[in-house]
Amino acid sequence: MLLRHFSNSLRTRVSMRAQTLLILCALILGACASGPKAVKSGEDAEQVTAEERLSNVPTKALTLFEQAAAIMAAGDTVDAELRFKEFILQYPGYPGALVNLAILSAQAGDDQAAEGFITDALMVDPGHAAALNQLGMLLRRQGKFIEAESAYLKAVTASPDYALAHYNLGVLNELYMQRLDAALQHFERYQEIEGEDKQVTKWIADLKRRLDAEQRAAKVTE
Repeated sequence: MLLRHFSNSLRTRVSMRAQTLLILCALILGACASGPKAVKSGEDAEQVTAEERLSNVPTKALTLFEQAAAIMAAGDTVDAELRFKEFILQYPGYPGALVNLAILSAQAGDDQAAEGFITDALMVDPGHAAALNQLGMLLRRQGKFIEAESAYLKAVTASPDYALAHYNLGVLNELYMQRLDAALQHFERYQEIEGEDKQVTKWIADLKRRLDAEQRAAKVTE
C-alpha cells in the first residue's frame, strides 16, 4: 500500500512538473504549449487563422512575451505576472499570456483567478489546447473528473500532438477513474510524441502487467 501511494504521488508530482514546461516556450499563440505543432496538427479553420495571426505577430510583442516567459521560468512569479498583465493590455488578442497567468494563479493556490484567466483565454480562442489542458487540471483538482476528461479530450482534438494533455489523460484515467486501458493508450501516445521517458515507460509496463493479470483472472472466473 505504501509503495502504491508513493507511485501515485510520484505520478502527480511529475504531472505538475510537466505542466511547468509550458512556460519555457516563447511562442505567443502556443501559450508555451506545443508551439508550431499545435498549428500543423489540425486542419480546422481556427488553427489556420491562428497560423495566419502568428505570422503577423509584432516583433515587440514577441519580445515582451519572451521576456515575461523567461522571468516566469526563472521563478520570479511576481514580476512575471506584472509583465504578462502589461502584455495583455497592449496585445489582448493573444491567449498565451492569459494561460500563463492561469498557471501562475494555480501555482499560488488561487484557482478562482486561474479559472478566470482560462475563461478569458478560451473566449479569445475556444480551441486553444494549452488553455483546455489547464481547464482540465483545474477541474481535476475540484474532483470533477468527467468534466476534466472532456477538457483534456478537447485539447487533443484541437491539437492531436499536444503531449501534455495525453499525459494528463493517462494520469486521470489511471489514478482517478481506474480505466487502465485508456490510461495505457494515452501514456503510449505521450511517448510517441515526446520520445522515450523512462518513468512513463515504467508506468506503461506496470499498466500492461495489471491488465494482463485482470484478463487472466477474468478467464479463471468464466
